Amino acid sequence: MSSAEMTELRRVIGQLRQCVGGLRSRYGESPALRRITNDIDRLDIDAEELAQAPPVPAQASRPRHDIVKIPDTPYDPALWKGADDEGVGGYQRDQH
Repeated sequence: MSSAEMTELRRVIGQLRQCVGGLRSRYGESPALRRITNDIDRLDIDAEELAQAPPVPAQASRPRHDIVKIPDTPYDPALWKGADDEGVGGYQRDQH
């Protein structure tokens, strides 16, 4: 994250803290406000951790030719002959 982005992130977190301070006078220490305060604290911790982390190298985007299109047409039922549906208990087979 660039220095400008990190500065902007810190500024926005500060604005959130100020906003919650104003809400506290209206709503008191409600459970929702405590959760929001905890979330802001977590954002602050994560921003600090991010500031200390080395940046990851940029990843090249995948070429378009790697995209495999799946048709919307139904599959041949023979593909599933003898297969079980996991979690459903499998197909009932006649045992003669």
